[in-house]
Amino acid sequence: MKESSPFDDDDFALFRQSVAGVKPLHQDSVNHKPSVPTPDKTRAKQTRRLADHYFSDSYQPALPTEGPMRFVRDPEQSFELKRLRRGDHTPELLLDLHGMTQQEARHELIALIDACKRQQIPCASVMHGLGSGVLKARVPAWLAQHPDVLAFHQAPLEWGGNSALLILISVGEHHRR
Repeated sequence: MKESSPFDDDDFALFRQSVAGVKPLHQDSVNHKPSVPTPDKTRAKQTRRLADHYFSDSYQPALPTEGPMRFVRDPEQSFELKRLRRGDHTPELLLDLHGMTQQEARHELIALIDACKRQQIPCASVMHGLGSGVLKARVPAWLAQHPDVLAFHQAPLEWGGNSALLILISVGEHHRR
C-alpha cells in the first residue's frame, strides 16, 4: 500500500519548473568560526597588561651593588632571605629566560608569579643567565616592584648560582609549605 503524499503531481511539476537551470553549489572548505578570543589569547593579553602595570623600566629600586643579588620586602623577615641563600626553600617552578627579549621576559615573569599563586607554590627559580647582563640587571628591578614578591636571593650553585635567582612569593595567608 502506497502512502499518500500531501503534494500532487502539479506541485512537483511546479517545483521542477522553478528550479530549472539551477546548478548545485560545491561545498567550500573554509571553516567560518566566530572570532571569540580563546582562553589562551585572553590570558596572554592579561599577562601583557599586568607586566606593563607592575614593571617599570624607569624605576630603579635600592638593590645591593656588592655581594650576591638580594631583596626582602619586609626587613623584619630577613630570616626568609637567609633561608633562600642557604637553599632551605626548594623551587618547584623554574623559568629559563635565555634567549628572550626584555618584553618577553617581563611577560614570562608575570606568568610565573601568576602560576605560583594559582598553584600555591611559594618558591620559584628564574634563570636569567649571564650573557650581556641586560636581563641580569632588569629581572631583580622588576621583581622588586611586584607586590607579591616577598624576597629573592641569588640562587645557590645547584639552582644556577650567579645566573639565577630564587624567588619567594606570597601565595596567600600561609606562604610556606
